Amino acid sequence: MSSQLHVGAETEARAEPERGKTVRRTLGAAVLMAGAGTTYLVAREGVSPSQLACSVTVLMLTLVSYLLVDRGTCRQRASAAFAVGLVAMPVGVGIGVPHLVKTGVRFTTFVGLLVLLGGLVSICGGGALLVRRTPGWQWALVVPALLATALVALSSLGQAVAATNVPRTDLGDLTPADYGLPFSEVGFTTADGVPLAGWYLPSANRAAVVLRHGAGSTRSDVLAHAVVLAGHGYGVLLVDARGHGRSGGRAMDFGWYGDQDITAAVSYLQSRKDADDERIGAVGLSMGGEEAIGAAAADDRIRAVVAEGATSRVAGDKAWLSDHFGWRGRLQEGLERLTYGATDLLTAARPPVELRAAVASSRSPVLLIAGGKARDEAEAAAYIQAGSPATVRVWIAPRAAHSAALADNPADWTQHVTEFLAGALHPRRAT
Repeated sequence: MSSQLHVGAETEARAEPERGKTVRRTLGAAVLMAGAGTTYLVAREGVSPSQLACSVTVLMLTLVSYLLVDRGTCRQRASAAFAVGLVAMPVGVGIGVPHLVKTGVRFTTFVGLLVLLGGLVSICGGGALLVRRTPGWQWALVVPALLATALVALSSLGQAVAATNVPRTDLGDLTPADYGLPFSEVGFTTADGVPLAGWYLPSANRAAVVLRHGAGSTRSDVLAHAVVLAGHGYGVLLVDARGHGRSGGRAMDFGWYGDQDITAAVSYLQSRKDADDERIGAVGLSMGGEEAIGAAAADDRIRAVVAEGATSRVAGDKAWLSDHFGWRGRLQEGLERLTYGATDLLTAARPPVELRAAVASSRSPVLLIAGGKARDEAEAAAYIQAGSPATVRVWIAPRAAHSAALADNPADWTQHVTEFLAGALHPRRAT
């Protein structure tokens, strides 16, 4: 192969103008920058055999790509650069941009942005060369094909990278004390050894709930919900998801670790003398609601679930799209399969059960809250409810944005949630 590359490159080099040499050197530098940065981002996760193998693989692919760009024919150079950009651009977007927004300019942010820059130069330069090498009118087919490929890679791989490389979210300044509520700082460990941190508000009616925040937030972001629940006598365990706030572990924005976190939280509630083992529920927003649904399917100690803004965490949760939107829905379902397939390759967490299957296999009643202004939430809730119409009810909160039903409809949220929990958990009247 090396002799063929050398012969091909030597033939083109005789006629290669100075501008062509500049393009080759620029693409080579971009490929090295993108590949070296990606190698670091992979290696920074640890020194396990799998991580080492991934790092070596990325490094070797980088060197092969650079060899093709530096010594290959024009078509080989263009193809290699475009392929590197297809991977590097989503990696840079998924890591560099979120870290810049949440943590500022730190080393990981800097490397992520370098990967993004290298990916942009590679994909634009490689794509331009491929178009130039396309004969006649065929460029009119090549251009949209290259653009579509780049958009699919950015959408699917970019989301997967962002969901599995989440910057830590700091705990806010507010505590239950700011609302005049007694509480205690608590901590416990999951079955896979991750320490979780939270606050516990004692129960006055022998019933208690695990309260879970959404992705990119912490327990301090659901304090308003805790105030309502505690005001009706419920014990409330507000716990930071792993990788968020003061909990250990690695964050995962699709909530694939959440079932384990909630199971550990339920075990903690069972250790409390003020809470009855038979009166434990889970209330979650967005990612937290999806986690609560999944946890209840595997843990029958959870006797009720309130899930607000729950839509999807695996590709199968979007199976309703084709029924509603025809070919556009089928196209979106295909993109979802790519996204979650890539996610499965990038995380050690196992893909959870589909939400519709989870409610079908759970004995716990479920209240789904969908925002009236939130795109697709009502449709997703109806699809989930169809898995178990007898145990799942849906409330569409009018005028509410995603996970904002309490803020936009405080009286209605309070009534729907507390009446549902009262019917499911049978709290005792406080004395």
